[in-house]
Amino acid sequence: MADHQEASVTLPSDPASVPAARSYVSTVLTEWGMPVDCDTADTVRLIVSELATNAVQHTLDQSPTFTVDLELERDEHLRIGVTDSHPRYPKRLPAAVQQDNGRGMVIIRCLTAECGGRLSVAPTPEGGKTVWIAMPWDTAVDRTASSFS
Repeated sequence: MADHQEASVTLPSDPASVPAARSYVSTVLTEWGMPVDCDTADTVRLIVSELATNAVQHTLDQSPTFTVDLELERDEHLRIGVTDSHPRYPKRLPAAVQQDNGRGMVIIRCLTAECGGRLSVAPTPEGGKTVWIAMPWDTAVDRTASSFS
């Protein structure tokens, strides 16, 4: 496999784009060798769903599109970025027990940490931001191999 691989898709900030983002990421990761049915693939799909949902719901019509970027470095490090043009950084919302939303960033942080990864947010030159998730690629290989042992 190549030392560095990249893939990117830009989608409209519309609820219908959330499953499209998830499907795109799933397809790319499968092409790069991540088994579709491994735990890490499920985790990545959930993270992308949450980040895409945030990009659609919380940009207040200031971001007509969002972009999902994938980078795989030397079959060791996977980075997933979701970029929108809204300047406000994501924050944990107070979530009451009966509330249906407000837990997305908590879920993302927990899933990322569970995979040995980290979350960061970086401003874009255009005034928006990218939420980055970085995790070891070998997590997928290790979990798949151990599940077949």
